Amino acid sequence: MLCGYSIAFPNLGIEIEHLGKTFSIFNFSIAYYGVIIGIGIIAGIYMAVREAKLTGQNVDDYYDFALYAVIFSIIGARIYYVIFEWEQYKNNLLSIFNLRAGGLAIYGAVIAAVLTLVVYSKRKKLSMGLMMDTGCLGLILGQIIGRWGNFVNREAFGGYTDGLFAMQIKKAEVYSGYITNQIAENIKVVNGVEYIQVHPTFLYESLWNIGVLIVLMLYRRHKKFDGEVFCFYLIGYGLGRAWIEGLRTDQLMLGNFAVSQVLSVILVIVVIAFVIVYRNKLKKKQWKELLDKQD
Repeated sequence: MLCGYSIAFPNLGIEIEHLGKTFSIFNFSIAYYGVIIGIGIIAGIYMAVREAKLTGQNVDDYYDFALYAVIFSIIGARIYYVIFEWEQYKNNLLSIFNLRAGGLAIYGAVIAAVLTLVVYSKRKKLSMGLMMDTGCLGLILGQIIGRWGNFVNREAFGGYTDGLFAMQIKKAEVYSGYITNQIAENIKVVNGVEYIQVHPTFLYESLWNIGVLIVLMLYRRHKKFDGEVFCFYLIGYGLGRAWIEGLRTDQLMLGNFAVSQVLSVILVIVVIAFVIVYRNKLKKKQWKELLDKQD
């Protein structure tokens, strides 16, 4: 019988044995992916509520918003993924609802969450910018945790590498469509088991997002306007995603372009321009008020 580890980081000397994608409770199979996403959602809500308390906001507004945001974000993440992977679902429409198999796109979740917040804040007559600044701290924390769902699912990895963080996964446990020619040419055989060796892009993104979260936490007390922290979230996350997406082999494509990579670049440029213009507008307003007082 062939045996071996489930996942390994050979250049770090780490081997993880017997890591499945699911576990059972009373003969009911539960996907680790769903559990990890759930933990990320709960942690994100906690972070946002904590920040709301520290800034004197009504935490009930965030609990109420979370009920809508979670539902619509999951729907948005799935719709975004299915749109750009339509060939995979068009002949079996019921598979669209099989979230246990993975297939959630974070940009779809972010877009849905922002649209939900726009409607919610207007109906509740709350500051949309302030809620965005507060909520994005929870959002980035949820992303940090949620990426580990890709780890247990053996997905969202990059091309072949022999670098320090190179990750080995059993070839039999990986969707064949994500194995590029370069990966296939560098198959490793350990104890009779074939492994692919790839960039752990889930790890890169999780670590990058930790850095983004630290920057946001340090800057949030120095922001110049409500909504600026959220802008910095978009810039920080967009820069990392533009780089990391270029490494992945499971990119959502639109023609010859990786959708998330293009979207990231556009977001970064547009948001940087917005911050510069808005800050200049505020400075002019402050100078005008100062001159008016002197008169």
